[in-house]
Amino acid sequence: MASNPDSSVHFSILKHYGILSTESSNWTKELNLVSWNNREAKYDLRSWAPDKKKMGRGITLNDDECATLRSLLNSKFPNELPHPETSTSPTAAAAPSI
Repeated sequence: MASNPDSSVHFSILKHYGILSTESSNWTKELNLVSWNNREAKYDLRSWAPDKKKMGRGITLNDDECATLRSLLNSKFPNELPHPETSTSPTAAAAPSI
C-alpha cells in the first residue's frame, strides 16, 4: 500500500465465493470478485479481517487466469475430493458397494 497518507485503496467486494480457512485471529482466507480502485473486477484470493476493513496480501486473477488455474487444479485433482472435516477415514470417499 502507498505510504502517502492521502492515498488510499478503494475496493468493493462484488461477489463472495467462499472461505478457504479461518485463522485463530478470525481473519478469513477468501475467494471473492473484487473491484479495486473502481477498475474491472477480478477474482481475488486473500485474507480479510472480520470487519472487511483490513486485508492481507493476496493475488488477483482475470477471467483467463482463473480459467487456467481451474484447469490446473482439475488436472491435479481429477476426482472430487471429500472435505477434510467430513472425511473420517481414507475409505470414506470410496463408492458404496452394491
